[in-house]
Amino acid sequence: MSIQRKFGWEVARARRSAGMTQQTLARLAKTRQANISRLERGIQNPSVEFLERVAKSLGKKIRIKID
Repeated sequence: MSIQRKFGWEVARARRSAGMTQQTLARLAKTRQANISRLERGIQNPSVEFLERVAKSLGKKIRIKID
């Protein structure tokens, strides 16, 4: 599984857990619902800035781990 798909899956899980729609998350992250959809499906190569806005909108932080 690609890193984009893994991240997208985590975003979708966190969004559902928070009881948010894609539209609500998009509004909070100052983007369009289509961008959230592409992110969750793992077909977008987002910037770190975009990922940070999405994470903050979900009340989460991004952690990067290199093994």
